[in-house]
Amino acid sequence: MIELKKYIRDIPNFPKQGIVFKDITPLLKDSKAFADAVDRIADEYKDKKVDVILSVEARGFIFGAAVAYKMGVGLAPVRKPGKLPHRTHSVTYDLEYGKDTLQIHQDAFSKGAKILIVDDLLATGGTTQAV
Repeated sequence: MIELKKYIRDIPNFPKQGIVFKDITPLLKDSKAFADAVDRIADEYKDKKVDVILSVEARGFIFGAAVAYKMGVGLAPVRKPGKLPHRTHSVTYDLEYGKDTLQIHQDAFSKGAKILIVDDLLATGGTTQAV
């Protein structure tokens, strides 16, 4: 098993002073490390009968799409305002360094669907709570 932490570098004071950004680009450029990360997520939830993956803009799309493919389920993108062409639901929430708004298509999944939220990192949990 690959030690994935060594493929994620800390960038201090980005995007603002006092924030430590987790840069995943080293993981993405290594095909074995990326495949291992995707496989671990998919394996963790393979017995949960997931119907659709919700992935959050923008880096969450990278992992969300790959996990959805691996699990054989659909993908519902969660995007910033104005990026989705159909009717949407919106939510505004607090970030570690401000506020943000996200949208999802109103028909992204059926009532009662089992959803797995896949994003690229977890800092304060604000995005996950919003979604």
